[in-house]
Amino acid sequence: MEIEQPGQLEPEILLGIVNEKLRLGSGNLADLAAEMELDSLELEQRMAAIGFHYERSVNQFRRR
Repeated sequence: MEIEQPGQLEPEILLGIVNEKLRLGSGNLADLAAEMELDSLELEQRMAAIGFHYERSVNQFRRR
């Protein structure tokens, strides 16, 4: 699935897409961010703004 301008998506929509991509094969957050042409720190900040943080052990964003 190609997504144009993922950085401009609503955070909740981006969360669903990111977690699906992480679940289906992106090795880690850094790989996914590079694939989606996003800064991983910016992505983490956007997810934190809606109450989610990246859990490396499960390779997903989870609610705090």
